[in-house]
Amino acid sequence: MKSNKRMIITGIIAVLIVAFIGAYRLPFYIYKPGTADALEPFVEIEGSFPSEGDMHLVTVRGGQATPLQWVIAKIRPYYEVVPIEQVRPEGISQEEYFHAQLQLMESSQEAAKVVAYETADRDITIDYEGVFVVNTLEGMPAEEELQPGDQIVSINNQEINESAELVDYVEDLEEGESVTLSIKREDETLEKEIEVAPFPNEPDRVGVGISLVTDRSVEVNPEAEIKSGEIGGPSAGLMFSLEMYDRLTEEDITKGKQIAGTGEIDYDGRVGRIGGIDKKVVAAHREGSDVFFAPNEGGVEGSNYEIAKEAAEDIGTEMEIVPVDNFQDALDYLEEMEAS
Repeated sequence: MKSNKRMIITGIIAVLIVAFIGAYRLPFYIYKPGTADALEPFVEIEGSFPSEGDMHLVTVRGGQATPLQWVIAKIRPYYEVVPIEQVRPEGISQEEYFHAQLQLMESSQEAAKVVAYETADRDITIDYEGVFVVNTLEGMPAEEELQPGDQIVSINNQEINESAELVDYVEDLEEGESVTLSIKREDETLEKEIEVAPFPNEPDRVGVGISLVTDRSVEVNPEAEIKSGEIGGPSAGLMFSLEMYDRLTEEDITKGKQIAGTGEIDYDGRVGRIGGIDKKVVAAHREGSDVFFAPNEGGVEGSNYEIAKEAAEDIGTEMEIVPVDNFQDALDYLEEMEAS
């Protein structure tokens, strides 16, 4: 009887240990190589032109770590473990974080659409509907003066239509100088005088400490519908813009090859840095991509392109790693590329 009791207790303990190892959530997040999906099923444009090759959206997979996953991530190449607060700030739920990532994807798609249609010289109309505060940076001057949802109308009496206009204006100022922002908050119009200050992590740059978004309505002809599902974040912007441009123009810029890459894109076609690029190189290589576009960041040390190049050399891929600072860089490479 005692032997059976010990066996039952031992079994229960073993089950609890297995459950802990496999299901308990640690305060860490794991990033690892994701997928490199062809974009053709994601984009619908009426009357678009076909291509022999494919543009690929490359992802990084991520999730909160269990003890077992944590151990595996520590020994697997191109797996990265980071504290959860570096991914999702304290007080932000998983649902809120996921929703924010989907919003970033939506904004990225809109910028990609603008770049593709303008470059392809197709019909596009853009109406600017305001610049809004997304959040304020802790410890910066705007923290006590502005709130998420505030609409910024002007800076020092100069009308603001795009967030880049405000950023460019402030970056030309010196530490200690002030700006007067005219804002709309609900039914009120307010004037806020705010002093610029160095950013905590970038002492050579000054600002007021706000994240902004430009609200636009974009109409295009022919209509374009993008279905990215549950994929979030802004890093697919470059590849969406290339996919739409390829579909809008008769020339097949893929030339029968598998084209992958990554990079956030703005409305002027500039390609920005993204995270996890080494993992995306691995994912694109596994999918058999021929080309991988990487943000060059003006050639600075430690750029996305340098990291991608190192990862490509490490895994021994024959995939060509191509540095790009803007959409036109990628387009020029594809136009000069030899067909497969």
